[in-house]
Amino acid sequence: MADLWTKNKEIEFFTESQKFATFEQLFYIGDDSRYCAYWPKSYRGKKSTLQSRNALIGNFTERYSVDLLQGFANSQDLYAVQSVICNEIGLSAQSPADVALCKSRQREQPVANIKAIFEVKMSIVWNWELKDNKLICIGDFRTHKGNPGLLRSDTMLKAIGKSINIRVSGYEASQLPIIILGNTPITESYISKVDHLHNAGIVQGFWSVNPFPMDDNSENIKETPAKGFTRMDSYAELEGHLKKLLSDKLEFFSSMESKEELGKIIEIANREPTFEKKAEKFLSLIRE
Repeated sequence: MADLWTKNKEIEFFTESQKFATFEQLFYIGDDSRYCAYWPKSYRGKKSTLQSRNALIGNFTERYSVDLLQGFANSQDLYAVQSVICNEIGLSAQSPADVALCKSRQREQPVANIKAIFEVKMSIVWNWELKDNKLICIGDFRTHKGNPGLLRSDTMLKAIGKSINIRVSGYEASQLPIIILGNTPITESYISKVDHLHNAGIVQGFWSVNPFPMDDNSENIKETPAKGFTRMDSYAELEGHLKKLLSDKLEFFSSMESKEELGKIIEIANREPTFEKKAEKFLSLIRE
């Protein structure tokens, strides 16, 4: 069973990456000759943009997420699979699902084999300095100039866009839960947005698997009012949310109808004998 995200996981990333990447690909190099994971807020020298680390941390965090979910997946007779392709729901080789819970280990999956989709939006959270070939933590994300993970607007927009693309690919995706998996809090400006996306059914949750993102354990968002965002504080809590995610039989639907047409659909659906039949009739009518 993999642990939730900690500083040790970031040390593991840098240690592993140094086997095939140069220091210049992993760290910013300041005018003061310091090697730092992010520009410290106190830094006043020349700055450059570091892109070479993105693919490395992206692959590392996807593999980490597979390991994190694998134990639970196996308990449900499923597998956590990286880079899943399913053309039926718009998941191509160029834009696969980062991680999915599936009935088999194959990368290419029919939609019937996929039980949940996870878009991984993680990055280095703390700032690290490489000094005398040793990694020293020099502060949490409040002390550096880069916004990591779910604190970045472009990251959030990419995650939302990917989720919408899956949802509008066809009705085959209507029963698939989608989770955005991160390792940071969200900004206050996104609180209402993630709750609306959750309530609308586009995304079933933005989850952070980093229980202590701040060095002094100061207050940060645990969950938003409608639980669109949740910080997982233990593996048991994560497991509980995963069990609920798979046990809830959800159905995504969306439409733009006049009140009169919507009223007709509701009236016709209400003639069915059971709640489930009413729902099935409503969905079939609204999708015609």
